[in-house]
Amino acid sequence: MALQIKGMSRTFKFKKGTEYVTLQDPNPNLSPDMVMSYYSNFYPELTTATVHGPVIRDDRTEYEFKTTIGTKG
Repeated sequence: MALQIKGMSRTFKFKKGTEYVTLQDPNPNLSPDMVMSYYSNFYPELTTATVHGPVIRDDRTEYEFKTTIGTKG
């Protein structure tokens, strides 16, 4: 049995309202902070978010962008 090496893809998600938005990795060479900065052009709420993760799920790494805007307490 030969050993097979696979790279792990990355996904990014954040909560918008009551639902989660899943974002694809624009460039595997970018750090998670740089990806968040890239997507902040499309989703302004990411400008004040922080990166959490990664969590490994189904052969991919998943990062979550958490914002503090609109939360109480």
